[in-house]
Amino acid sequence: MPNIKSAKKRCKVIETKTLQNQMIKTNLKTTIKKFEAAVEAGDQTQCQALYRLTVKKLDQAVAKGILKKNTASRKKSQMTLKFNTIGA
Repeated sequence: MPNIKSAKKRCKVIETKTLQNQMIKTNLKTTIKKFEAAVEAGDQTQCQALYRLTVKKLDQAVAKGILKKNTASRKKSQMTLKFNTIGA
């Protein structure tokens, strides 16, 4: 446990940032699961809306430094492939 005032403050800031990052990750995972459930159901209109939302959330996570750019790109590519199988 830190004794210096600035070190104590850094610990508090890290805790709050960790909670914020965790909240964003959890929300992202939830939207991905909703998208995959809509793909399984075959509902094209809902899939389209969830696809756009999930891509937006992935881009926001990259902008905030929570995910790496290539990871988000890979996930978007996988989702696009799943989305394109619905129309076929």
